[in-house]
Amino acid sequence: MSGLVRVGVVALDPVLEVGAVGALRGSPDLEVVAPGGPAGVAVVVVDAVDERVLDLVRATRAAAHAPEVVLVATELAPADAVRAVVAGASGLLRRREADRPRLARAVLAAASGDCTAPPDLLAALLTHRAAPLADPAGGGLSDRERAVLRLVADGCETGEIAKRLCYSARTVTGVVHGITHRFRLRNRAHAVAYALRAGLL
Repeated sequence: MSGLVRVGVVALDPVLEVGAVGALRGSPDLEVVAPGGPAGVAVVVVDAVDERVLDLVRATRAAAHAPEVVLVATELAPADAVRAVVAGASGLLRRREADRPRLARAVLAAASGDCTAPPDLLAALLTHRAAPLADPAGGGLSDRERAVLRLVADGCETGEIAKRLCYSARTVTGVVHGITHRFRLRNRAHAVAYALRAGLL
């Protein structure tokens, strides 16, 4: 079982938890762990995104094993998506779209450091602007960083980004790591949300 991605489910409603566990157990690439067990990815299932849910995402990311978080919500507006990513979510799904294959893909993408979101939500996120944020480095993004982040925002994984931009996968990973380190961000999904909010993309 060592090659399987360990995944846990966190839900405020026991019925939602049972449904998510059932869907995840059907994937041959995943191992569902008991609540509170060490997992590489945690699926957080909620009805709506509010402060309590954002606190739950933050607390889940802050757990000892620091799992990546895939947030599955009944209602998920663009502003909610930005807030969830800033709180630490790596993947976003609406419950009606979270069938077994999509949920498994989102978990596997999060485990490999990629972020996922519904295509229409990504399109809305790309046009969403909030109040500008300060750039601690004072230099914004380079053309290369902007190109990589745009493809991350489009839902591309590391290998696909490397192929499209004619970079190595290591270079793409390094670019994303450099952005997250410089801006003190949690992950690549947070980097995309930050860049969008700051008007850097």
